[in-house]
Amino acid sequence: MAYLDVSPMTAALRTTPEMFEMDHGWLHHLPSHHRFSFGPKGDVQLSAQCDCSLLAIKPDQEAELAVAFGEWRQSYWRAIEINWEFAAHFARPSAFRRLLIALTGAAHRRLMRTAASRAHYHPVPRRVAAS
Repeated sequence: MAYLDVSPMTAALRTTPEMFEMDHGWLHHLPSHHRFSFGPKGDVQLSAQCDCSLLAIKPDQEAELAVAFGEWRQSYWRAIEINWEFAAHFARPSAFRRLLIALTGAAHRRLMRTAASRAHYHPVPRRVAAS
């Protein structure tokens, strides 16, 4: 049986990590558009629009590729994810969220004014006329 030699990709993960990104749980090689999914036991699934996906990955290279992916994810991609998460903490809220915040603030101010005006209102008790 013919197998796919993934040693060039293993080397690329180590030498040009910027050519890869994670996309919905798949490792995406940007230039070729090849996508790889790594299972919990080190198995690798390849998705490609060319004939590359017709061949199975060499079994002895599959584990090595999974290790290289783990190293890439930890040493390169994790820092990018943390920086994106950090930047998101300071992102401006969406227009819809800003509108909801403004409406909530306006409602709060109106309720506070209404409550304050009621605090000064002391009704005079009525006397019931004796018959």
